[in-house]
Amino acid sequence: MIHVVATAPDDINDVLGPNEKVELYIKEKIYAPQVNIDSLILTNERIILRHPHALRLKKDYRDYGYSDIVSVQLKKGLTRSTIKLTLKHDERPLELGKLPNSIAGKGYRIIRENIGKSNASVPTEQSKVPEIPAVLK
Repeated sequence: MIHVVATAPDDINDVLGPNEKVELYIKEKIYAPQVNIDSLILTNERIILRHPHALRLKKDYRDYGYSDIVSVQLKKGLTRSTIKLTLKHDERPLELGKLPNSIAGKGYRIIRENIGKSNASVPTEQSKVPEIPAVLK
């Protein structure tokens, strides 16, 4: 069962940067035999995968900056969808699967927008214009 929650847990707020904001927080309840709750956090700067373990006493985090994402695909099914991310430095794609279609659509939109913002803020080789020394002006 997947839930979209308005606020992220306190441990997520502890790992956010000063200008970083949570745009979408999804937690997935996993029932027996597992007790853990996995969650996905989309911020304005990165994607964070959160995995508590050891009876939720320990938590692992893995994050991906939007500038590291080459492409994103949305694969829609009848009721569930998968967001597939191709990363620059990883051969295997990152798949965010079994998301309800409405949540996947919202997540896909947020990821696309943030990839665009990230690419716009990174200067390309063509946009780097060498500065002319004052002596030559």
